[in-house]
Order: sequence, then structure tokens, then C-alpha cells
Amino acid sequence: MNPEDKPLVWLSGEVKTPPMSSEARIETGFRLRQLQAGNRLALPHLRPMPSLGQRCFELRVQDARVAWRVMLRIDSDAIVILDVFRKTTNQTPQAVLDGCRRRLRRYDEVVGGR
Repeated sequence: MNPEDKPLVWLSGEVKTPPMSSEARIETGFRLRQLQAGNRLALPHLRPMPSLGQRCFELRVQDARVAWRVMLRIDSDAIVILDVFRKTTNQTPQAVLDGCRRRLRRYDEVVGGR
């Protein structure tokens, strides 16, 4: 990691094998490192999630038969990880969205808002 890279701030979830395959874990780590270095990603890897807030995205990782999602926000000083979950439906579950919004509010209260 370069000193200029943004740190990852984990508010919820984890990336580990299992339940992810080692290939999916490696891809997730690779994509997160790209974001930390300031590289821009687009679909199919990164999808904007304006329903969560500004600068919020869904990192999409396809495992052998499982779709994984990493909900995150790209701040000027960090990549904030909001949740990691197995995607089982076409829409992001409301409980996941609500949890991400709640974590963002708490995080912004602690760090002084964004």
C-alpha cells in the first residue's frame, strides 16, 4: 500500500474464505485496492447507489455460483465499507439498505460529517 492510498474503514462485513471462494476474495481485494489508489471503476464492477447517498457504490463480485456485493462510500480520505453480503435477489434487500444508511449516519456523526 502506498502512503497516498486511502485507507479502508470497515463499518460492517468482512471478506474471507469461506464463505467466499479464494478467487472471489482475491478479486474483491484487488478491486478495493484499485479504489484505494484512486482508480475509477465502472460497471460491471462498480455500480452507483444514489439511494444510499452521494459517493455510495455497490462493488460487484461474481463467485462461481454466488454474487457478492460490497456496499461502500468513497470519501476524500477513505473508502468506507458499509456492508458485505451475498446477493440472492434482483434488488438489494431493504434491511441491507437501512443498515448501510444507519452506519453512514453514525460514521458521519463521529468523523464530523462529510
